[in-house]
Amino acid sequence: QMHLVESGGGLVQAGGSLSLSCANTGCTFSDHVVGWFRQAPGKDYDFVASIRWSDGSTRYADSVKGRFTLSRDSANHAVDLQMNSLNPEDTAVYYCVAVYGSAWRFTRYEFPYWGQGTQVTVSS
Repeated sequence: QMHLVESGGGLVQAGGSLSLSCANTGCTFSDHVVGWFRQAPGKDYDFVASIRWSDGSTRYADSVKGRFTLSRDSANHAVDLQMNSLNPEDTAVYYCVAVYGSAWRFTRYEFPYWGQGTQVTVSS
């Protein structure tokens, strides 16, 4: 059974950086797509980024492209989201998600596995 556990997050000033990590403690990633969604207060879930575990290829939302980098940590069965040049609009709860199968997915309904979420707050 897949069990996703996020770490990282916190409070940072605008222009700063944070790193999030998502570990899979229940089983191993194989033919999975692993990614991140976020939910700002009063808003819907937004796709942030995802990575295809088999080859490390990535996809990003336009709003984070060039600022966020998603990578895989094969040794620890984890993915790391490096977030740079953060702005207040990035403030949200960030959720790690995963789905079996290598096809790209971009809506929250397509990911059956979710972590508990971690808060990211960017002050102006």
